[in-house]
Amino acid sequence: MSKKDSVNYILHEQSDQFYWEGNGQLSIKTFSNGNAQYKTDKGFFTVEESRYLLLNEGPYTLSIDQKNVVESFCIFFRKGFAEDVARSLEVSPDKLLFDPFKTNDPIGFFERTYHTNQTLTLQLNQLKKQFSFLKEDLWLEEQLHKIMETLLSIHRDTLQKVHSLNACRFSTREEIYRRISIAHDYIRSFYSQQIQLQEIAQIACLSPNHLLRNYAQIFGKTPHQHISELRISKAIQLLKKLEYNITDISFEVGFQNPVSFSKMFKQHVGISPMQFRKKVILDKNLSSY
Repeated sequence: MSKKDSVNYILHEQSDQFYWEGNGQLSIKTFSNGNAQYKTDKGFFTVEESRYLLLNEGPYTLSIDQKNVVESFCIFFRKGFAEDVARSLEVSPDKLLFDPFKTNDPIGFFERTYHTNQTLTLQLNQLKKQFSFLKEDLWLEEQLHKIMETLLSIHRDTLQKVHSLNACRFSTREEIYRRISIAHDYIRSFYSQQIQLQEIAQIACLSPNHLLRNYAQIFGKTPHQHISELRISKAIQLLKKLEYNITDISFEVGFQNPVSFSKMFKQHVGISPMQFRKKVILDKNLSSY
């Protein structure tokens, strides 16, 4: 075990261009003012501002290629830390007293991006705010124990979703969930491109029909519906920035022409991109008075 593997630590950096490749510890990745791309031996992950990526120990690459300076805040957990916290929550007080240092079986978190919930957001924001000036080891350990308890709670909630899948053995349901999650994050990473169903299925190592059935059961939507939602959400963000024209936005979010973009946008939002842009300008003018 390397020296880094035996300690918890935090990386808080800023960069617009960055690349790293190597082996990492169990970690949670967050970014603001932009996003970052990760690649593991299982899939691709784009970490956006409102989400976090949870990676188990293992090899991965990280790349940042943004116009703006991106702020990263990543927590790395020492080997066995998650298992120690889980045991303190799950084992009876008598057993903890009898053998306080016994180790649990390794926890295999589901590697995927997650939308930050309220509890975790508050914990991460507080840690980030205080970490710059309060770097006492005891204080940091206390904060990371709280964060790990939250991550374990989210993991337990995820396991409940796994139990609901249609398969006889739990190990099969668990593997299906992992593969569908890989497909989900692949879509999040490449939604602005023309993705084919066969391509997504191949990434997930599932047949197209098996992918579609389980994807809808887990996420409540089809891959195409997810792609459409992501494109419209990104288009709304760009329409609020007046430096982007509507034609450029349509290509930026993956539409082949502005007409298709306008039809899809109106179907989802209720008004055309041009009407939405006019509303943005009007709201900005009114707020300036």
